[in-house]
Amino acid sequence: MSSECLENLLRITLSAEYFQDKYLSFSVVDQTGIAWELDEAMASQCGYTVTYSNWSNIEFRASALSCHSHLEKDVFTVTIQIKASHTPDMKNAETHLKSASCHYGPWSPRELVCESNYMEVSVRREVPQTVKDFIQDEPEDWTLAFPEAKTGEASIWQIVFHQPEEKKALLVSDAWSAGYGLNTTDTRVLLRIPYTAVQIQLVEAQGITFSAVRSSTFYKQQWMILVVDTAVACPVDGVDYANKTIIWTVPKYIQPLSAGATSFKDVLVEAGVDLHKLSAKEMASRKYVLSNDLNAITMKIPIGAEGGYYKTSVSSGQHGAKYTINLFLEHQWEDNKWGLTKHTIIKEIETPFEQVELAITNNSNLSARLMNVTVGTFLPDVELVNLTTEGATVAVAEAVQHGYLTYEIRYANGSKAYVIQVPFDAPSVKKEYMRADMRAYTLNVTLAFITHPTSETFTVPVITVSTIKDAVLPSARGFCDGRNLQLIVTRGNVDQNWLPFISDWHLTPEAAQKYNYSLRDNGTHWAISVPFLSSHVNYEDFHTSGIKASLHLSLKDGITLANRRDFSVSCRFSPSELIQCLPNGTVVITAVKLIGIADLDTSLLVLRDRQCKPSLVTEKTATFKFNVNTCGTSRKFNSTTMTYENDVLYFRPGNDTPVYQLKFVCLYTIKQTVDVRYESKKNPPPSIKPGFGALALSLKLFKEKSYSDPYQESEYPVVKYLREALYFEVELLQPEDARLELNLDDCWATNSQSQDSLPQWPILINGCENSEDSYRTVFHEVNYSLRVKFPQHLKRFEVRMFTFVQGTTLLQEQLYFHCSVVICSITQQPSGFLCPRRCNPGKHRLGEYTDF
Repeated sequence: MSSECLENLLRITLSAEYFQDKYLSFSVVDQTGIAWELDEAMASQCGYTVTYSNWSNIEFRASALSCHSHLEKDVFTVTIQIKASHTPDMKNAETHLKSASCHYGPWSPRELVCESNYMEVSVRREVPQTVKDFIQDEPEDWTLAFPEAKTGEASIWQIVFHQPEEKKALLVSDAWSAGYGLNTTDTRVLLRIPYTAVQIQLVEAQGITFSAVRSSTFYKQQWMILVVDTAVACPVDGVDYANKTIIWTVPKYIQPLSAGATSFKDVLVEAGVDLHKLSAKEMASRKYVLSNDLNAITMKIPIGAEGGYYKTSVSSGQHGAKYTINLFLEHQWEDNKWGLTKHTIIKEIETPFEQVELAITNNSNLSARLMNVTVGTFLPDVELVNLTTEGATVAVAEAVQHGYLTYEIRYANGSKAYVIQVPFDAPSVKKEYMRADMRAYTLNVTLAFITHPTSETFTVPVITVSTIKDAVLPSARGFCDGRNLQLIVTRGNVDQNWLPFISDWHLTPEAAQKYNYSLRDNGTHWAISVPFLSSHVNYEDFHTSGIKASLHLSLKDGITLANRRDFSVSCRFSPSELIQCLPNGTVVITAVKLIGIADLDTSLLVLRDRQCKPSLVTEKTATFKFNVNTCGTSRKFNSTTMTYENDVLYFRPGNDTPVYQLKFVCLYTIKQTVDVRYESKKNPPPSIKPGFGALALSLKLFKEKSYSDPYQESEYPVVKYLREALYFEVELLQPEDARLELNLDDCWATNSQSQDSLPQWPILINGCENSEDSYRTVFHEVNYSLRVKFPQHLKRFEVRMFTFVQGTTLLQEQLYFHCSVVICSITQQPSGFLCPRRCNPGKHRLGEYTDF
């Protein structure tokens, strides 16, 4: 704390650096040692002012005639007590005492002070001389108060307020209760009036408004009544702004202060900043202009000039600034009533709000993958308090836990900026694919600030974008098995929000299930399998060598639906996929729509006999079912076969030349010998009859040797280390017949889904482990359990993980496992070489062979 004597005022300044972020209470200590805590009402009544000066420095000012000052001769002493605490309840507060003394004198007969929170008038205390021919009339209103004063008790002060409508007399005790401050010394009488007092009148002089009080103060003695004129007036406005200049005008000799006087003479006009008087030379160096004409005193201050300062201001949530300067004006004049009057006006002038744009600078470090944003500059009275991103608000102290590092940069002129750092890979940083190998990283955070000491708040949205060449696009490989087109897409780092589309059809798991497509996604890969005959397959051409079909897949932006990536797979399928020649002479033929004939309506396809129309129609296919002796089918014979031919045709309306023709042929053998073995028995036991039926089989991979937890479809492809155990289970699902037993035939591995692809490695051969394996296949026994009703329907074996090698290079590809099995009867005698199996002993009999 530091103190300073400024004529009839004492100023004590508190360091903002020490008292920052603390709760304060001020008390004034009287001569008996009692501390009187200040509030706004007491401060304005007793002559104290607490303000915040340049950038949060705290300033305490006391009048020489304040309530608790000790005045001895021309020296006044003020003692204050300051408590500082980190909590509003003032617990654990530190207490600081500061006492200062100032010399002031000589006093003028009348002294007027216009402080920021009160008006003060003190006059010399003496018996007035009777003026010859004195007229007891206006404007000497206090003479009319004699009747009221005479009725008062002895030694009781009274104040009479003169208002246009009436006069109001108050005892000193009542005036004190109403907020007025009164004091006397051996030589002076003082009246102090808060700007909120009821008796204040607003008067106008030269277009400028003053707060004024016209009052008479009485003191009754046994032999006389002392009457003191205690009128006071202070300017309320008078400030204009033009051409980046503050213009402060103060009229001279206003009526409430000049009542009864007829001649005036200027003695002194001085001005300054922060209660320090400035010489003419100092004013000129700062480009101040002080002019004193006949009726008014005017000061002109360039906005931004030395002596003032900018402080942060907020208007409608917008950040801005105001220029503030603490001017004071001292005007001394002589008149024929008072002699010398000294009028001191303290005026804090604040310019209108002006919005200030804040610079947001992106200094991101691409090599360190660190977003670095500087926001500013700010004045020293601004503090960053919290950050908001993705709807979550965190305090600055907690921001580091969310990946944000914040710190201040302070500049030599006192201003500062804030730096926000966050890694590119933080969850709150939005990643977006741009083009080629470019990704955009967007930081979208809202910074909240508070100003001191006004506690105004504002926010600054920070949106910065950095682009880096680190995009990895998804890739795909396609292949076909006998009846499906398949695509396996490996994800990149840009497609988290991309959506798969076939044409304009969004491929979701629900949509795929509706069309009996297979769609799997394990987070790093996703795969789609679409049947050859389906509505989303395109058919390009057909020849005797096969039908060329293609599947086109697009990845689109999940928000804009902009096309991001295209994949396709094309294969030729056997023509036999389109035709069935049944033994009873029924033909089922499926015709497909080619992409080269866009206007083809599949419902209008016909056979040679145009009355034969399709029995089943989709957007891209038409299915006919008819007998070989109908629909214009032609027939040819040779020595061994009978050939039936027909065409699927499409005619445009009004044209007899087909634009689409699909020829198909069915061949039947004329002579065929079938050996049938039969045996007649009485009451033959139930047996498996030759015929058509469905076998349902499964090959599963389990996570542990207990065979309790299989890998789900969404978990494929499964990642395993070399020589890590793989637990396989083969099961006959349908039919559930206890007389059947499943046996393993061959099992092998490939690096593609096709079971015939190369390279291959045999795991089981004729139901036995491969003798060339470094790690032999291990069979596991299957026992009855809640899950296993028919143990003979399951086989379990264990294989060690391996990979294919080309030369000395490991082929880092996926492995696919395949098995062929033999289904045998355990109730009938052996009928062939398939049953029993050597390495799977049991009561094996008649069987059927299948692979999957």
